[in-house]
Amino acid sequence: QVQLVESGGTLVQPGGSLRLSCAASGIIFSRYLMNWYRQAPGKQRESVAFITSGGSTNYADSVKGRFTISRDNARNTVYPQMNSLKPEDTAVYFCRSRYDLNDYWGQGTQVTVSS
Repeated sequence: QVQLVESGGTLVQPGGSLRLSCAASGIIFSRYLMNWYRQAPGKQRESVAFITSGGSTNYADSVKGRFTISRDNARNTVYPQMNSLKPEDTAVYFCRSRYDLNDYWGQGTQVTVSS
């Protein structure tokens, strides 16, 4: 059974930092492209960042320079390090894994940026 479990979401002040985690099980993690999405209230889900099996990364313009995605294949975990957080970063953050025709989502973790 495949599971993606996100954790680390919390309330943080503007300008603060946060690191989320997504732990995967039931897949050969190293083969998968790992993607973080977010969905703010009333808005569509959007891709924030992804990291390929080879370690290449890509970021949405809105987070470029502030977020860094990394993966630990030994721990089957992917992390977005989020710095200089803004209120507009408030959203539920989701983890997604893709390989060939396999496509899995986690349940999400809430990040709230507010003073």
